[in-house]
Amino acid sequence: MSVLRQIGEYLYIKKKDPNQQNTQWMKYMHGINRISILLFLFALVVMLVRALLK
Repeated sequence: MSVLRQIGEYLYIKKKDPNQQNTQWMKYMHGINRISILLFLFALVVMLVRALLK
């Protein structure tokens, strides 16, 4: 599976693959990855705002 498709699934942009095995640990992993991506995007926005305000 491509990286962009996986990120789209984490951010609820794309539908998940119905054939993929879905265990409790996979849900935890995807939740942690989703939080990591959102924090990374938030940090990029903060850095961009700080750079533009200087």
